Amino acid sequence: MSAPHQRAASPFRQPKAVWAVAFACVISFMGIGLVDPILPALAESLHASPSQVSLLFSSYLIVTAVAMLIVGWVSSRIGAKRTLVTGLAIIVVFAALAGASGSINGIVGFRAGWGLGNALFIATSLAVIVASASGGFAGAIILYETALGLGIAVGPLLGGELGAISWRGPFFGVAVLMATALVATLAFVPALPRPERRTSPLAPITALRHRGLLTMGIMALLYNWGFFTMLGYAPYPMELSAHQLGLVFTGWGLLVAAFSVFFAPRLQARFGTAPVLYANLVGLGAVMAVIAAGVDTPRVVIVAVIVSGIFIGINNTLTTQAVMVVSPVERPVASSAYGFLRFIGGGLAPYVAGKLADATDLSVPFYLGAGTFLLAIPVLASGHGLLRDAEARLAGGAPAVPALTPVGRQAAAGPGPVVVAVGAHEGAAAVVDAAARLARDTGSPLEVVHVQRTAVVEELAADTETSDEARAAVVAHLDRLAAQGFAATGQILDSVGDHAAAGRVLARHAAEVHARAVAVGRSPRGPLAQFADGSLTTALTHAATCTVVLLGPADAPLPLTASTLVELRERPA
Repeated sequence: MSAPHQRAASPFRQPKAVWAVAFACVISFMGIGLVDPILPALAESLHASPSQVSLLFSSYLIVTAVAMLIVGWVSSRIGAKRTLVTGLAIIVVFAALAGASGSINGIVGFRAGWGLGNALFIATSLAVIVASASGGFAGAIILYETALGLGIAVGPLLGGELGAISWRGPFFGVAVLMATALVATLAFVPALPRPERRTSPLAPITALRHRGLLTMGIMALLYNWGFFTMLGYAPYPMELSAHQLGLVFTGWGLLVAAFSVFFAPRLQARFGTAPVLYANLVGLGAVMAVIAAGVDTPRVVIVAVIVSGIFIGINNTLTTQAVMVVSPVERPVASSAYGFLRFIGGGLAPYVAGKLADATDLSVPFYLGAGTFLLAIPVLASGHGLLRDAEARLAGGAPAVPALTPVGRQAAAGPGPVVVAVGAHEGAAAVVDAAARLARDTGSPLEVVHVQRTAVVEELAADTETSDEARAAVVAHLDRLAAQGFAATGQILDSVGDHAAAGRVLARHAAEVHARAVAVGRSPRGPLAQFADGSLTTALTHAATCTVVLLGPADAPLPLTASTLVELRERPA
């Protein structure tokens, strides 16, 4: 069987449904930073104190946190698309009502309704994008991450521009843009099947009995306490206009997006999850202490806030990856439980900070925020063993936590196999068949490894395929090879996070089974996707102790010379 020629897929070549949800994601992610530039203007126009204005964050985030507990239950009953549409509609209504309100209490109340819609939307948006991505889920995930970064970066800029006209502008702007996204979602996103099993509304709370999930959740609560203290109160000592504040937080948002998507996975691969998180929390504590000490010097606050985007981007990515691995429950449930604790910390912080600022001075809330960042370190250390196991799994270690699951018959004792790794893409069968020819030519058994990936973005996790679908894919490969007279064994590699992590797991497995070679196909992902979440082939090549063979679009694997065949034949088991 000839492998079809595959052109690297662009993450931006997606169905209209993916684009519709991605656009809505941009607007949704604007919601947090959108109001930052107008906080001083709100306080002045509505004759409110900073502590009263800070309740815009508290009401929004606390309702989001509580709603995260029931989103899975709602979605499993009415379906992902209806949940998504309901969330969008709620945001449209309450954003418009907040813009039309004439009192700070009214805006605080309407922001609470906005938070409900936000929870319904964000908890299902990643799953809907993955399910709608007929053009390739890897590119769709990159598009989702791009939408997140764009929303974080553009939200303050748009808030500053519209806020310079009127403090009502950002609220009405969101209502109009989200109404557009709602229409696009209704028009282009198809009806999606409901989950086979309904989620219990108590499942996220029950999941917090697990020490790993609870530890990571408490750490996230403390981290978000410091983060939203900064977000809610840093605009005041900067003494800038709405437009200038928008530019400052846009610079901050660009760093959050860049370090979350591009740099966090590389730091994790080089130094490990735990060391990076410890250093990152120390960095955040230091930045907050600088803000507290320099609260009377606007330039100090401005620079410190922008720099904090580096640490926030890294923390968001690595914490969620660790949560998904240490938690023994289903990933959507773990995501809801973790999101609940994360947003609770963010919701309580502005309220407490306001009370402290009113009773003392503006530096005290920032010192407390620095303290919560540092307090998160011993909390994280209390679960260091669990985090170490999670890190080992991401890197391909921890025999006690196997990363591969056998499918079908077990391999018999004998010579080292040729291991072929494939994912869920249309060229997988051709890659496996080419690897089978390589195994036959070298007199080696064949092992098929199907890479089942879990996408992780912010506090969200979405399986790109179910366990049953992954198993069915392996069985299909094995049955097809058996029909050709070639017996093979199968494995499922459960990968959380980036593709480079899967490459390291694969390299370790190849060493354990004394593989003669590991075969992989040319990536169907484009260069942007590979740069964003790493290259499986590059990580595999660097870590593997055996030959790595790239299977090209023709009948024969490439590059494969006569000397390579002799080497593989003579390689000991």
